[in-house]
Amino acid sequence: MDEYSALVQRQLDAYNNKDIDAWLNTYAKDAKQFSLQGECLATGHEEMRQRMVIRFKEPDLHAHLLNRIVMENVVVDHEVVTRNFPEGKGEMEMLCVYQIENGLISTASFSLGQPKLHDSNS
Repeated sequence: MDEYSALVQRQLDAYNNKDIDAWLNTYAKDAKQFSLQGECLATGHEEMRQRMVIRFKEPDLHAHLLNRIVMENVVVDHEVVTRNFPEGKGEMEMLCVYQIENGLISTASFSLGQPKLHDSNS
């Protein structure tokens, strides 16, 4: 596994372990997160922490990696993420594009698929 894949894997593992400090340690202090369309979601560790502390409270939160592509210092993950939506437990696909500089994630951009609720009878 190359250094870029290893870093993004550490980020994914920390996400699934809901370890906010380990997760933030994979990002540069001034990292930015965007929607794939360009909207800035968070800048820097404090804003990122505020966003993720809420997410990490979801009891069923888990990202399952479907595919990873590495091109130089850019890593693209295709995931299925289990979430606790206001309407109930479900999942959605995500594309996550990470740009890595100086051994840390400097920019992350996300494209979210449509949430699909799990059958409440199962």
